[in-house]
Order: sequence, then structure tokens, then C-alpha cells
Amino acid sequence: MAVSNELAGATEKHDPLAMTHQQILKTMVGLLAGLFTALLSTTIVATALPTIISDLEGSQTAYAWVITTALLANAASTPIWGKLADIFNKKALVQSALVIFVAGSILAGLSHNVPILLAARVIQGVGMGGLTALVVAIIGSIVAPRERGRYSGYMGAVMAVSMSGGPILGGVIVDSPLGWRWCFFVCVPLAIVALFLLQKTLHITTDRKEHVSIDWLGATLLTAGISVLLIWVSFAGKADYYGWVSKESALYVAVGVLLLAATAIVESKVKSPIIPLKIVMERTTGLAIVASVAVGLGLFGSTTFLGQYFQTARGFSPTTAGLLSIPLVVGMLIASVGSGQLISRFGKWKPFMVTGATLLIIGFLLLGTIDHATNLWLVGAFTLVVGLGTGMLLQNLVLVVQNTVSVHNIGAASSNVAFFRTFGGAVGVSVLSSVLATRVADLSTSGLSKLGISGQSSGGSLDLAAMPDPVQHVVRAAYGDATSTIFLVAAAVSVIALIAVSFLPNRPLRTTIDISADEDPMREGGTSLRDLVDA
Repeated sequence: MAVSNELAGATEKHDPLAMTHQQILKTMVGLLAGLFTALLSTTIVATALPTIISDLEGSQTAYAWVITTALLANAASTPIWGKLADIFNKKALVQSALVIFVAGSILAGLSHNVPILLAARVIQGVGMGGLTALVVAIIGSIVAPRERGRYSGYMGAVMAVSMSGGPILGGVIVDSPLGWRWCFFVCVPLAIVALFLLQKTLHITTDRKEHVSIDWLGATLLTAGISVLLIWVSFAGKADYYGWVSKESALYVAVGVLLLAATAIVESKVKSPIIPLKIVMERTTGLAIVASVAVGLGLFGSTTFLGQYFQTARGFSPTTAGLLSIPLVVGMLIASVGSGQLISRFGKWKPFMVTGATLLIIGFLLLGTIDHATNLWLVGAFTLVVGLGTGMLLQNLVLVVQNTVSVHNIGAASSNVAFFRTFGGAVGVSVLSSVLATRVADLSTSGLSKLGISGQSSGGSLDLAAMPDPVQHVVRAAYGDATSTIFLVAAAVSVIALIAVSFLPNRPLRTTIDISADEDPMREGGTSLRDLVDA
């Protein structure tokens, strides 16, 4: 403890950029209020989705795309927000993100069909991308990495509270006379409160740069390439569209890959790339990105369907489904706050990362054993393990990357890690939704044939109330038994995260806000992924 205090004192004495603990806490009030609002909207929707899709007469594909569109817009806009954060006033940017988020929330609450809801989710996603990237970037620009774990723990606590409160609040709203539309409207007053808090508490200077350019072409190509591939994944293998091996699939894949290749070419030539290749190719950042993609794919892709499992497979109300998701968030809260405090105290981060990835694999493997009749206490215990693993990874991956770049590049570096994590989530939701729909259709067909009912079940409609009781029982069992498959896929993907964090350089966390010139990976000669060959 004495060593920790001595380090903190040295930071305040020698680092002119350092703020006091009280100043940092005041600054974080508005930031965390904005982040809480965005995260709450996500978790409320996750619980309310079965009711929303049923009311709007949507399908399993529409269910996935309500999540995917927001994640995709979030991912695509995050690098842009991060780049803007290195150029313009961060306070004005984070307030703009909140305004965009409010506009999307109002439109979503007024939606009367799936296409309008998807458009609203895109707008919400752009706002959420700004809040996610800017909160992390601002914290990174005012707190030294050695002390940042402490404040990342606070951010993890806010995330945990929003993620635990969201499903419950969403369930209560859906079950109340207000209806599911208020799952979107309730976020509007919260966002307005966050705006006023930011205006009052956030006071940071702006280091304006001359001759600034934004890589709009790269951003457009990147978004288009990802969108094409996600559309392919969402509809491939379905009888009403096209097969995995078909001319249509080949066309989608070819166009998507060409667009992403064009993105890489553009990013290597433009003056101010959205994804700075020098940062991405630095060894620590590159490995953190690989881990973030895997974590995002496993976490977003699998936990998105937990609410559907509890409601569709087990027949619980939205409120009960929200309560049943609490173990996941409790695990995240304990691991995020606990690991953040311990990292700040001892300055060692790698054991927590490796442990987190290991727990993630174990948790998903355990969830891979559930079916439509698994004891709920076991399901809760398994999701608790997933929460513990996730809490040790999410914010600490960003922390490790911020430790390797200068304060001037923190926005770009942080937003790129967040981008790839969210991108992994968007891919995960699309891929696992397709896997789930296919497995549900197979199991439903088999179950219905035993009842003497011929024909295939598309698995498209989620309106179980309109089905006869025997058919409804078969479909519920099919959803419950099929859910284990997506958790096994998530476990396999999480192995990649474990490998990536195991190879991360165990570099001590610095005690200063900025980095010395000879340590900056943006300079010539910085350590790159090529060094893995020599490591």
C-alpha cells in the first residue's frame, strides 16, 4: 500500500497532466451518466425483443438484425468518433453523441414496422458508438494507466448496474400497461440529464490540429464491406433465400472481401486513416484486437439469446427473464471492479486477462450442456462464470492498449479496440442467429413428425401464442435444446481470445499520463506483430 501511495504521489508531483482524484471523479459523473443511458437502452431491448418482434410480426432473422444493426452502426462509427476525439473538443462530441442517441430512441419508440425500427437502431448505434469511444478516450487522456484500473472499475460498475437493471426494467415495462415502446422512450429523460451533467462537470482542453482530414472513403468502404458479409450470413442456408454454397453466396462473399481489401488499400495511403495501420499492427494492439473480436463474438453473440431462451424456450415473462439474467451481470460487476482495483494496486494485469479468458471458455462450455429442462440454478451458475470472465477482459483489453500509445493517439487506439469488439459482436449475433434458426428448424421438424404433423418448420415466426399447444410445446423445446449449440460455438471462439492474451507482452503499466517518444508505436521502429516471429 505504501508503494502504491508513493507512486501516486510521484505522479502528482512530476506529471503536469495529472488531475486530482476529486477532479477526476467530478469529470466522470457526466461521462458515466451518458454511458449508463446508452448501455441501459441495449439491455432493455434485449429483454423486450421477443415481445417487440412478435408485435411487429417479425422473424428470427429480424430478431437478430434489431441487435446487429445497432452493433454494426456502433462499430462503424466508433473509429470515426475516436478520430474526431483526437482532433476536436471531446465534450462537444460526447454531447453530440447523446443528442443523436436521443433522436434514435424517439424514432424507435414510434416504430410501427421492422424496417423503421432497424433504421432507428442504426441512429441509436451511431450515438452509442460515440459514447463508448469518447468515454474511454476521455478517461484515457486524464488518468495514468497505473491508476486507470481504479477508474475502469467504476466504469465496470456502471456497466454492471445498467446491464442488471436494464433487463429487469425492460421486463417490467413490457409487462406493464406502458408497453414495449417505453423501453425506448425511458432513455430520453436519462440522456437529457446526462447532457446537463456533462455541461456542468466536464472541463477539458482541446489540442486543435491544423490541416485535419477525415477518411470518409475508408469509413464508407469499411461499413459497406462488413454490411455485405453480415447480410450474407443472415440469409444463407435458409430455404426462402439461398444456400451456403451457391452463386448468391459466392457473389456476396466476393463483394464483401473486395470492399474490405479496398478499405485496407485506402487506409494505407490516406493522411488520416480511420483505422491507423501503425497502431493496429503494433504487437500489443494487434493481439488485443484479436482478443476483442473473439470476446465480442462470444459475448454479444451468445448472451443476446439468453433472454430468448428464458422467454421462448422456458415460457417465462419478460420481467422474470430479466431477473434470471442477473448472475451474468453480478459476475461482470465483481470481476470488473475487483480486477481494476487489484491492477491499480499491484500494477500487474496479465494474470487477470488469462484467468478471464479461461473462465469465459469454461462458462460457455458449461452453457453448452443446457437444454429446455435444465435446472435454472445451474443455468445461473454457468452464466455467473461467463460474467466473471467477461469482467476481467472487456475494460482491461483497452487499458493494455492505452498503456502503449501516446495521449495524442489514445482516442484512435481505444476506439479501434472497441470497434473490433463490437464488430465481433455483430458477426456473432448474425452467425449464431443463423445457426440457431437452422437448428431450431431441424428439431422442430423432427418433433412435429413425431406428432404426425408433416412439413418443415421454418422457425421464422416467433409468435408462439398463435400456435396450438402441442406445436407450441415442440417449438419451445426446440429453442431450448438448440441454444446449447450457440454456446459451444462461443466456447470455441473464446479459445482464440485465450491464445491472444497469452501472447500479450507483459509490459508494466506506466505511472504517467503520456508516453515517452522512444516507446510510442507510432514512431518508426515501433514493435509490430512481425516481432511475434522473433518472440
